[in-house]
This record gives sequence, structure tokens and C-alpha cells, in this order.
Amino acid sequence: MSEDNFEEMINNEKEVVIKRGEEVSGEVVAVRPSEIIVDIHCKSEGVIYANEYSNEHIDDLTTVVKVGDPIKARVISTRDSEGQVILSSKRVISDEALKELEESFENKEILKGKVVDINKGGLKVLYNSIVVFIPKSEMSTTFERDFTKYLNQEIEFALIECDTKSRMKKIVGSRKIVLESERAEIFEKLEVGQIIEGTVKNVTSFGAFVDIGGVDGLLHISNMSWSRITNPSDLFKAGDKVKCFIVSIDAETGKIGLSAKFKEDNPWYDIESRYSIGQTVTGKVARIVDFGVFVELEPGVDALLHISQISNKRIEHPKDVFKEGDEVTAEIVDINSENKRISISVKALGGSDIGDDADDAEEIDTATSAPAQEAAPEEVPENAAEADEVKTEESTETTEE
Repeated sequence: MSEDNFEEMINNEKEVVIKRGEEVSGEVVAVRPSEIIVDIHCKSEGVIYANEYSNEHIDDLTTVVKVGDPIKARVISTRDSEGQVILSSKRVISDEALKELEESFENKEILKGKVVDINKGGLKVLYNSIVVFIPKSEMSTTFERDFTKYLNQEIEFALIECDTKSRMKKIVGSRKIVLESERAEIFEKLEVGQIIEGTVKNVTSFGAFVDIGGVDGLLHISNMSWSRITNPSDLFKAGDKVKCFIVSIDAETGKIGLSAKFKEDNPWYDIESRYSIGQTVTGKVARIVDFGVFVELEPGVDALLHISQISNKRIEHPKDVFKEGDEVTAEIVDINSENKRISISVKALGGSDIGDDADDAEEIDTATSAPAQEAAPEEVPENAAEADEVKTEESTETTEE
């Protein structure tokens, strides 16, 4: 018997022993949108229908498979009504994937899969034809309300439960574990004082959250600028790049404090080189309080115009004289660079007619009544005794009359 005939006889014997549940290897000989025809070296060819090719829905198999591709499949039925062998490639893939998942679970490895469905409880992620369930509570290290952004996206996860032996397989993953691990690695590289560039993710009334490379830091409103900020959204918006430095790190809570107030940008840094006592300055009213007015001389430098230094006249409240935005010219009377304080005075420039006229009115009333008081001095006695004598004489004269 020739070698060719012997090999043919062996192949023919293999054709006979194909059984249900057996894994076979073959080659694609034809592809249609809903089925694949495979040569498995049997008298009959094998067929893989679309629903047995993959757990992922595919509209047209011709877009993913071509003639000549090698393929592994499991025998579902040795003969259908048309005499074909029914195969399933997804079951072979699933078996291999289950083994990989078991090993990954034991080794605590990080996996990657595609989110194929989102329901009330969580997300379904497809990993090599195996569906892994990720609860919403395990999707992020921060609270999230909308998970639709993850649909059809690939995400990394680690398994927290892997039961592949029971009929109802239970495979549960966690994305949060991966994020926490990544955050821990990032935190190890961060230190207070480190200068970084980040991207503004969200702006609130109290500050801005900045992505500094995988973790978020809070740039509080008080640390945004040396100038006075009333609304963070006036300075930043989502997507802005910002240079800042780390002022605090709490690895346990994951909180990072940031600041954009660099020392070299501090307007008080060399204040005495620009301002001196006796200097006349002009600024705008930034805010008004009960005891005076804060005047902005330049961004980040406010001077106090105390109520007592506004005018020579009586002032009930600074708001009776000024409003925010008013321009004020005054003289510097004190500088305290250590405590970041400058005091100014309008009065020091030579007085002011701003204020209540009540004092002037009292002076006018006194002057008007003075002549009547001055007309009597010669008739008024120098002491009380003489006064009694004068009264007695006047009384006698009246009686005689």
C-alpha cells in the first residue's frame, strides 16, 4: 500500500469517529452573511451559524471571516436534516476564555473587555465571548449617575468573583479596583510642592476640579489667583489647561489640594518697591464694610480707607459716600508688607467736604443767637448779692407807682 493510500485510509477513519461535543479543526471553504461552511475532513462539511460564531452580535459574517481562514469548533450535532455537521466556534472560544478567566482570577490580573449592555444593576462586559458582570458600585471610585458613556467602550477590570464550574456561571468584575490601583501608583509619585499642569474637569462655586494625570485635585477659589475671585467660572472653564502646584495630599481619602498662587506672582512680594508712605495713589472701590472701604490699587493689592479717614465731616456709613467701582484718590499713611496691609487716607490730602452738614448747622445757630446774649452784660451784676438788690429796687419802684 502506498503512503498516499495509507494517509487517505487514516483520514477516512477519522471521519467516522467524530462525535458530538468533540473539538475539531478545519478550514473555511465558504462564507455567507448568516453561516460559515467548514471543511473538517469528513464526508460532510460542517456549518457554523451566526448565533454560534460569537456571543457578540454580527450582522454579516462575511465582514469578519474569509475563505481559507483556519477555525476551531465544537461539534453540536453530527448530522442535521441536510446531512451537515453542526458546529460552534463560540463554545471553543468560551472554554478557552473560561480557563483564562480562572487563571486571571487566581493571579489577580487586569483584563480588558467591551461594554455590550447596561442595565439597572450594572454593566455587561464581553471578554472573549464570555459575559462578565460589573455592578455599578464597582465601576468608579467616585459617584456616577450616567453610565451610558461606557456603552461599546473597552474598559479595564479585575475579577472579584469567578465561578465557572456550576451550571449558572457567576463571573463578576470590578473596574474600581483597577482605578484604585492606578491611583495608588500615581499618589506614590506625587509630593507637596510639586509643580504640575492639569486639565480643568469641572468648575463649581467653591473651586475647580483638575485632572493631574489620572487623579483629580481641587483648586479652591482661595488658591486660584492673588486677585480677589468671586466666581471661579469667571476664571476657568472645563477643558482649560492650568499650571499649579500641590499644597496637600491625603492618599487615604484620595484628596489633593492645588494652588495656582505662585510666590513669584505674589503682588505683595516686593510691595515696598512700588509703594511708600506719603505717596498719592488712585484705585477703585472693591468692597464696602461697616468700618471703611477696601480700594484695589492693583490686582491682588487692596488698601483700607478707614471711615475715619474718608472726610473731615461725620460719616454715618461708607456706603453713603461710595459704591463699588468708584475711583478713589488718597494718600498712603501706613504699609505693613508682612501682614499685607496698606492704609490710605483721603483726609491726608488736605481735607474733604464729603459728609453730613449737621456740624455746620450747629455753628450757624450759635452765631445767630450770639448778639442777643451780648446786649445784656452791663445790666447783669457781677455777683448774686448785687442781683438781689437790683430786684428789690425794681420791686419798690413798681409799688410806689
